[in-house]
Amino acid sequence: MDGLITQASNAVEFHNAWKVYRHGIWPRRRSVQALRGITFAVPSGSLFGLLGPNRAGKTTAIKALLTICRLTKGSVLRLGRPADVRSTLSRVGYVHENQAFAPYLSADSLLDYYGALSGVTRANRRQRIPQLLDEVGLGDRTREPIAGFSKGMLQRLSLAQALLADPDLLVLDEPTEGMDLVARHSLHELLRRRQRRGKTALLVSHSLDDVEALCDRVAVLRYGEVAFCGPLDELIGAGEAPEHDRLETALEDLYAGAAP
Repeated sequence: MDGLITQASNAVEFHNAWKVYRHGIWPRRRSVQALRGITFAVPSGSLFGLLGPNRAGKTTAIKALLTICRLTKGSVLRLGRPADVRSTLSRVGYVHENQAFAPYLSADSLLDYYGALSGVTRANRRQRIPQLLDEVGLGDRTREPIAGFSKGMLQRLSLAQALLADPDLLVLDEPTEGMDLVARHSLHELLRRRQRRGKTALLVSHSLDDVEALCDRVAVLRYGEVAFCGPLDELIGAGEAPEHDRLETALEDLYAGAAP
């Protein structure tokens, strides 16, 4: 397994990270180990995939990265600083799988509200909001209440919101769910353009098409442990079968491993 590379070149680092959730009250209190000492790094400027079956620990890892939860043991670095140094959060954009936007707001008013919360100046908001809405394909729906938006449109709006401050690290949780083919391809191109500018994206996805199209490196979690970390080509391996089939087979083999 290919763990950490040079620390200075990493946007994200997990070091022996453990997370134990405790449920119930004594004497029936029980513990659930969501992360079991994971160690891996996301190189700066990469499109990195975080994969794994349900309940593998992906959501907990993202929560720890964004300081939504605290690790039980170990550490996580975000943009070179410990995750509890909250100043680096202003350089992170996050696309959640299930948005909770106020439905009575329009797309442009929602972005203006979140931009103000993120510290984006009014002048920059006025310039960036129309550009971003055009870029994600919502330029003709800017003043409509988002209550009428489809799932795919909400995903695009969430992406625009995450990009308002031009973050160095973009964390995307199932970003293409509900998107049509054109919107997915637009997202792929947007992320590649950002990568050419040295920006980093961490993609959490079950979509093998997205992973194959975008990711140069991946980490695969299983039962809260790192089952693989390295270049996507190394995971897929060589063979006569189509690349998609080889990736699916490789992941099925990793997911089938016995629980610790």
